[in-house]
Parts: sequence; structure tokens; C-alpha cells
Amino acid sequence: MSVSATAVEAVLRSQGVDLSGPDAIARELEVVRLRDWRRMLPPVFIGREGEQRRLWVHVTHGQQVRVQVDLEDGRRVDLEQMDWYVEPVGLGDRYIGEASFAVPADLPLGWHTATAVTVDEIATMPLVMTPRRLDAAAITGDRQWGFMTQLYATRSRSSWGLGDLHDCASLAAWSGSELGAGFLLINPVHAASPTPPMAPSPYLPVTRRFTNPIYLRIEDIPEFDGLSAPVRERITQLAQTMQQRNRTGELLDRDAVWAAKRVALEAIFEVSRTAARVQEFSEYRALEGQGLLDFATWCAISDTLGGESDKWPSDLSRPGTESVFEFCATHVKLIDFHCWLQWQMDQQLARTQMSATGAGMAIGLMQDLAVGVHPEGADAWSLQGVLARGVSVGAPPDMYNQVGQDWSQPPWLPSALAEAAFVPYRDMLRTVLRHAGGLRIDHVLGLFRLWLVPEGMPPNVGTFLKLDHDAMLGILCLEAQRAGAIVVGEDLGTVEDWVQEVLVDRGIVGTSILWFEANPDGTAKPPREWRHEVLASVSVHDLPPTAGFLRYEHVRIRAELGLLTCPVDEELAAAHERDSWAKLLSADGYLPLDVDLGTDAGLEEFVVALHRAVAASPARLLGVSLPDVFGDRRSQNQPGTDQEYPNWRVPISDGAGAVVVLEDLFAKPELLMRLVGAVQGEQRNGERLGLML
Repeated sequence: MSVSATAVEAVLRSQGVDLSGPDAIARELEVVRLRDWRRMLPPVFIGREGEQRRLWVHVTHGQQVRVQVDLEDGRRVDLEQMDWYVEPVGLGDRYIGEASFAVPADLPLGWHTATAVTVDEIATMPLVMTPRRLDAAAITGDRQWGFMTQLYATRSRSSWGLGDLHDCASLAAWSGSELGAGFLLINPVHAASPTPPMAPSPYLPVTRRFTNPIYLRIEDIPEFDGLSAPVRERITQLAQTMQQRNRTGELLDRDAVWAAKRVALEAIFEVSRTAARVQEFSEYRALEGQGLLDFATWCAISDTLGGESDKWPSDLSRPGTESVFEFCATHVKLIDFHCWLQWQMDQQLARTQMSATGAGMAIGLMQDLAVGVHPEGADAWSLQGVLARGVSVGAPPDMYNQVGQDWSQPPWLPSALAEAAFVPYRDMLRTVLRHAGGLRIDHVLGLFRLWLVPEGMPPNVGTFLKLDHDAMLGILCLEAQRAGAIVVGEDLGTVEDWVQEVLVDRGIVGTSILWFEANPDGTAKPPREWRHEVLASVSVHDLPPTAGFLRYEHVRIRAELGLLTCPVDEELAAAHERDSWAKLLSADGYLPLDVDLGTDAGLEEFVVALHRAVAASPARLLGVSLPDVFGDRRSQNQPGTDQEYPNWRVPISDGAGAVVVLEDLFAKPELLMRLVGAVQGEQRNGERLGLML
């Protein structure tokens, strides 16, 4: 792929590079050449279990230096110097030499501190020892299957118009105990703006570290029982009004739900807490530290001045200013409220994971990590030192998004993130993983490189920016191992083979979507030839449910929205996945030869056969999209659109378009049981193996 010089220059400027002329460029190159020579230690060192790595130390040429590592457990280790010669470099009036030290392969895992000492100089840095690889099999055994769902659209009769964590826990416990599921994969529950309009996309949050309290079940908060009778009656009326939405076909309305829930949450916040609850809240705030306070402060400023931070006074444009300190002093209660909301989410997430594992799930709740954050959100405000401006993350053109994508998310500044020792990244992972048995990384290629779209340019005009994938993956593996979680990387699209090989080497499970599993000639790839270390499923949230895909819903939507680069007839002719898979499934005995794919009954047989095919693959994990068990046809998201399609606002429906709730699922509809039977090993003659009914 060729990229324009204009795009490359724009991306370089976003990284703080001065391109104003030849002299400026020469100065920038010299800064890069001498940057590490001007410091005694690198900003951070990433080690890997089972692999000895070299640590450089820069001192005055000829000077003796020693290096010691203070481990997390309080022990101290002296590093041995290596025989490794590097030519000294002149720097001002002295020469700088490079001493080398061996970081041993068996150093304990964790975040340690290395210290280099000479007679007149001392420097410290974080030394992070990461696992050789994650052991997915230790968690999953031979294989696990589970449902995949957009939580907000997964409602019960008691939901307040959107699915919540009580619904999540109920679905996890039921599918684990009744059906033998091993996990439940949900959309990101990252935080959105507390002020309307709330962005519908769970993949465009204001922060990835903290969560959206719209997913709270109001009645599950312990202090709910302490409300006065009049207040409780008012909240009950609010709940009933919201619950009426659960059986309508209207688009999901986050702003209406949040307005009602906020009234209830503010009332519950005023209820006195027991001493034990006060202590728990205090411990939670100490655990999350400054990151929580910064997030809550941003929320409070948003409540006061509006959610568009680019319109705030300049003295409130970043944390740590005198004006921000003054704001905090005069809005203590509001900031406490937003901290309290995060505490409630933390507690309900904990109960959700306990419900899942208590029902026998090997993994339990699998959370989803978005690629990035909103350009005017909390992370963009509090982490602006490690996020770039003037460019946004997206994706180059592909067969399903032929004009490319711009996700309007500011990317990491790789050099600044390294200077920060990757701590913002680590802290985010720790919070997200605390109550998860698994973590799906959306667009895992973003840990290797990011497609950056310069401001004002179309999404097909951009270039890739490389990240330190060894550090990003190593820290991810360390935090996941400490949390006892499996990691799934969404490695679809423009992902080279070497990237997938690196992911396998680190024990990160990949992703296989049936429609994308094709031979070089475009024909369907037999499931037995798929990869083993993957989460395999028929569909994904960026495509219509299987019943819709089989009816070419994805072509219809893109044609209506003007997203095709060729006539509809040509696109339909090129969309040969259905016919290719029908031939393969019939040949392998998964689909009856006489099935009539021109009928709804025939297409339902096709859906079941596709799930049998996925189950026939060697995949470690099998995912079943919850809309598929109802025959839903409407897409949750059309990539490359914003307001043109009701992305992330579509409730789950059945094949006739009637809205369904969890109680309909718990009644075990026939299609559900057929799909579960398929992924659990239904044989071609219809005999079910191991189905827990």
C-alpha cells in the first residue's frame, strides 16, 4: 500500500516533529540520535520470562557502574555486567560510554525498580518482567463455548430500558448452569459522557479504564433499601416507565435511560452508609488512586460546563492547574458522586463474575477493550501527554469498508507512552481485568501499529504508525496472568501472518469469523483447516446477524447509504460467501442436499449448519451470537457510518422483527437449542453429545 507524503508529514507533526524546513528536520534527527545517550537509563525496561535481555547504561566513558533491581517482594538482585562493546559517543565536552548488564531470564514476574549507581550519578527506572506466554489451556481446558452479546440490547422485563449488569449476571448464570457455557462475551462497558447526548457506540468511550454507570441495576445497590418511602415510590415509578420500553420496537434511548437512572442514583447516594460500606468505598478510592480522581473531576466539570471539553475555559483544559484545584475544592460532593458510581460498577461487575464462575463457567465474563477513546473525553483530558492530536485512528479500505474508516480516536504517542513507563496503559488494563475472566482486544493490530488519518483528510488517506508491540503485549500478558484471565485478539483485516505468529507465541487467542475464512481462490475454507488458538464464530458485531447476512442485509444497507464502490448487482454477484458455504456444508453433510434456501425454513437450516461447521473446527473457543438464537436480522453496527444508520441502538428481535427479552431466551426456544446442540458437538444424524438440558 502506498501512502502520500502529505499524510506522512501530518502524522509526524502529530508526534511533535518539527518539519518547518531542512534545518529543523536535521535538528529533529539529531535529537533522536542522541536522545538515549543523554540519559543514564532508558525510561522503562521490558523483560521476558525465559529470555535473557541486555540493559544498556550510559555513563561517562570509562566510569564504573553497578546496577541492582529491587523486586516487588522486597528482595534485591544485582545484575551482572556483560562483555558487550559499544563505541562511545561525544556529547558536549565529554564522551559517553555504554555499559551492558544482563537481565536474567528467571527474574520474577512483576513491576520492579532498577537502579544504576556511579560515584557521582544515580538513576532509577521501572523494570517490568513479563510472562513467556499465557497458558490459555490451563483456563479453558480443551474447549469452551459461550454467548456473545451487546449488553445494552440484552434486556429483561426488569431492565430500565437497556440491558444491565443484573441481566448480564442472569444470562451468565443461566447459560453456565443450564447449557454448560464457559463464557459470556459482552461489548465494552467503558464510560460515556455523563451529560447528554451519550454516544451510542461502546467503542467510542470517554475512557477505557472506567465504566458506564448506565449498566447499574438500581435495585441491586445495597443502600436502595434505605430510601424513604416517598423517594422509593418515585424511583419505582421511574423504573416502571423505563420497563415499558423493553417490549417496544423503538430504538434504544440511552439519554432517556440515563436521565431516569441518574435521578435514582443521586437519591441513593444520599442514603447513609454503614461503617463497613464507608470503609469499602475508601479502599476502592485508594486502589484506583489519582486516575479515578481525574476521571471523576472530568465528569464533574462536564456536569457543570457541558461535555464538550474543547469549549471549556483554557485554565480547565488539563488536570493539575490552579483552576482545576479550585474547582475540586468547590465541587467535592459532585466528584465524590462520580467516584461512588464507579465503586458501584466495580461491585456489580464483581458480582457478575462471581455469578458466572459460580455457575460453573471456566472463564466467566469476557470483557471487550475498545481501540481508543473520544477526542474530547476524560482520557483525552487527563492523558493528553501520551495521546496525539491532529490525527485519529481508523482503518484502511477493505472489502467490507471500501472507503476506509475514521474512528475519530486520538492514538497513543509511542515515545511519550514509553517515557511514562507504559503506566497509563497498565493501569487501564488492571482496572478492566479486575472482574473479568477474559478480555477481547478489539483490533489487536493496534498493539502493533495504528492506521492514522490526518485531520481533514478522508479515511483512505493515511499511514501506519508503529508501536512497541513487545512492550504492549508483554504488559498485557503480565496483567492478564495476574488476573487469571484469557486474552482474545481480534486479528482480522489487514493483519500479516507474522503478527498472528507473535500473538500465538504470547498465548493470545486469535479470532476466526466463518465468513472471512476463505481459500486464496475465494472459496470457503473447510473448518478442519482453521487455526486452533482462536475464538471462532459465524458472525461478528460489525456484520448483520447470520439470518440477515444470508439475506444480504449487509449489501442492502451499504447500497442505501452510498458506501458501495460498484453497482449493487455487481456487489451481490461478488458476495459469493453464501453459495460457497452452501456447497461446502452440503458436501460435508452439515446441510441437507435438498434444502430450499429460497425459504425461511431453509435459511434456518443453513444457520444451524453454519454453527455445526464452526464446531467442527479445532478452535479453542466457540462463540454464538445471541441475536442468532432468535433469528434476528438487523445489524447492530454499520462500519463507516455515524448518523446514517442507527448504530448500537437496535434492540434484539426475532425473525419477524418482534422485540425479545431474556425471559424469552430462558424459555429455551427451539432455534436456541439447535444452535447450542451444534456448538456442543451435534452429530450429523442429529444426536446431541453432552448437551446439558
